[in-house]
Amino acid sequence: MRHPRTVLSATLAVGLGLAAALGAVPATAATPADSPTTAAVPSYVAYEGSTADTKATKAFFQAVVKSVAEQRAANPGARAVTVTYNAANAPSFRAQIARSAQIWNSSVTNVRLQEGNNPNFRYYEGNDARGSYASTDGRGRGYIFLDYRQNQQYNSYRVTSHETGHVLGLPDNYRGPCSELMSGGGPGPSCTNAVPNAQERARVNSIFAYGLAAAVARAS
Repeated sequence: MRHPRTVLSATLAVGLGLAAALGAVPATAATPADSPTTAAVPSYVAYEGSTADTKATKAFFQAVVKSVAEQRAANPGARAVTVTYNAANAPSFRAQIARSAQIWNSSVTNVRLQEGNNPNFRYYEGNDARGSYASTDGRGRGYIFLDYRQNQQYNSYRVTSHETGHVLGLPDNYRGPCSELMSGGGPGPSCTNAVPNAQERARVNSIFAYGLAAAVARAS
């Protein structure tokens, strides 16, 4: 989740800050090779909603969908598609990531999240001035980065479920109420809702309604 004051563009955007103090912040963490330094991006407020943020988020969804398409090419007419993730590089958030998958799997019917080998996207954790975000690794795969500082400010389960919503094609809407998962940090740190509302569930089902072909078209 990004800063609530920022207005996002209409394209897929990313971010969310998680909350619920997680205790001591690990001294080291696994981070994507292309993750910029703090000096490169002064603050997550500056990055949120920027051209770079918008581009990275859209590329992230495209990478995930196309990766799934490659794996499911043998069965292109399948109604429900499986998006596989790997949480090995975000050990501090394994409980939140697992719960996020459960929430989404019980909320939608046309796509399923599953942890496994040869993942379509990965989770990482660490410190980054941009906060939490979604992007691509430059090798045809996507990743979600979970920032420690934001994890101490917002509810971790809401943040992780929100970020995972980007995997499924949902944009941010910080002006929405707490009941709207993709409103992220807009409602403030007191909001702990980690479940998508009816409109968000319907949108995800619609995105994947006709299998991968429709999803790829939307990501193009």
